Amino acid sequence: MNGTDVSAPVLERLAAEWDALTPEAQKAAAYVLENPREVGVSTVREIANAARVKPNTVVRMARQVGFEGYEDFREPFRDAIRRGGADFPDRARWLQDIRRAGGLGGLYADLATAAIRNLEQTFAAIPTEDLQAAAETIWSSRRVYTLGVGVQNANARNFTYLASTGMVQFHAIPRPGSTATDDLAWADTRDVLIAITLKPYRREVLEAVDLAREQGMRIVGLSDSPASPIIRGADHGFVLAADTPQFFPSSVSTIAVLETLLSFVIAVASDEIVDRVERFHSRRHRLGLYSQDPE
Repeated sequence: MNGTDVSAPVLERLAAEWDALTPEAQKAAAYVLENPREVGVSTVREIANAARVKPNTVVRMARQVGFEGYEDFREPFRDAIRRGGADFPDRARWLQDIRRAGGLGGLYADLATAAIRNLEQTFAAIPTEDLQAAAETIWSSRRVYTLGVGVQNANARNFTYLASTGMVQFHAIPRPGSTATDDLAWADTRDVLIAITLKPYRREVLEAVDLAREQGMRIVGLSDSPASPIIRGADHGFVLAADTPQFFPSSVSTIAVLETLLSFVIAVASDEIVDRVERFHSRRHRLGLYSQDPE
């Protein structure tokens, strides 16, 4: 258990009400207290069998601590799994439970499984040292151009937007009404290109990477294969897992790696960055851009 586990109050309530429970309900409560992760992925019958009581005993236990029934009682435990308050085997069982629910449960489980697997595979293959090296290259550069087209354009612009709250050298390309190759016309060895493209690889991105390499720019490539053209020629390459049951490639790993990379840039940057980010948001509050005052 940790401070973010939303099932903790339920367990505390069970312990507090212990003396008021019947002996059979205490057996059910003891199982829940000792195996809280099982509740979010188990039916009332499964919990009853494991606790060696009848299903209606589990229901009575749930009602005695303030819930309408077992499903209402189980929801905080399911939420704890969704928030990460359980290890991966428990998440896997939760996904299986969703699939058994029918309807769109199968699609939900497939999408959640793919997202979790993509993140695990992506981060397992990226050493901390590689992210730090890329971050140091980015921080030491004159300008940073972040390139993505199609759905990756939104990811590139989100990265650039976040970076711009504390740094001025980040530019998302292609700019409106321009082309990526034109936007790189005056870039040179002092600059960095962060290029993003997943299969099928976009020609505009490949051409821009080739041009950037000719101009001596340093390349940070994000793609979905070690054989990707932008990974093979990159100074810093990061391979993203992007499998998904839907038609379009998943952006989960792309966004996660970009957010991590930006965090590393801030970590290796000078101390003034934190102050600049705070000043940026204070300015927004003064201009009335937020509906609430800063805390």
